[in-house]
Amino acid sequence: NGIVNVSAKDRATGKEQSITITGQSSLSKDQIDQMVRDAESHAEEDRRRREEADVRNRADSLVYQVEKQLTDLGDKVSADQRAQVESALEELRSALGGSDTERISAATDAAMAASQQLSQVAYEQASASADTGSDGGAGSTSNDDEVVDAEIVDDEQADR
Repeated sequence: NGIVNVSAKDRATGKEQSITITGQSSLSKDQIDQMVRDAESHAEEDRRRREEADVRNRADSLVYQVEKQLTDLGDKVSADQRAQVESALEELRSALGGSDTERISAATDAAMAASQQLSQVAYEQASASADTGSDGGAGSTSNDDEVVDAEIVDDEQADR
């Protein structure tokens, strides 16, 4: 019947309190049924809005990540590669200004491909510099990486 009686007693003080909760809805059955029908009729619109929000969030996140990557790589990136990535980012920003989710998705994919090429070049350069550094450099005569075993002898301890 929608009525709940709740009571509580504090054992230490012996005080008791109770409350009655009545569950009355101010909506009639017809109003509730109408709300359910409205929710069902707007389900497709809600799905489209959620999809648009997901596409926009993905695109915004990619813009941030690629801008950070460009900043982090600095002058390690050639001017042509930087221009290509920045062009893809500009197209993505332009697409985000509108509401066409297909255009935003396509621009996101293009920007992602450009940033992956940027990452690939950066890793190739890092790998090449690591390979050059591991054999002492080309024609390098430096022995800085040489390990020498030595024993320390304390003269005072040796005299005893």
